[in-house]
Amino acid sequence: MTDTITIAAFAGSLRKGSYNRMLLNAAVKLAPSGVRVVPFDIDDVPLFNADLDSDENLLPPVKRLRDAIRAADALLIVSPEYNWSIPAVTKNVLDWASREDGVLENKPTAIMGASTGGFGTVRMQVALRT
Repeated sequence: MTDTITIAAFAGSLRKGSYNRMLLNAAVKLAPSGVRVVPFDIDDVPLFNADLDSDENLLPPVKRLRDAIRAADALLIVSPEYNWSIPAVTKNVLDWASREDGVLENKPTAIMGASTGGFGTVRMQVALRT
């Protein structure tokens, strides 16, 4: 009996026809045996606002993303590159996730992205790693 590795994943683009959503779908489809890539949607995650980050009244989209990441063995970020850096929606998810202890700590994370540009998403990936 083998344990399944669960990877929570999101696409850092809100565009329905996004190359990065397509790349995420490919990762789900092509995951090897014993690995399950579980995407979570970020379309309704509000912009980070510390006034809204309350244990007593946690916003459902924020709870959903934190729960998805916390429950997974690893995290996969599939993101485009905007203006040579991290898109706001990608950063926003990480801002919400990082505000609660135990969500991102010691969570193995992989980054990938797709772009029609000659450099792909290399600059976003470098910026995100820092």
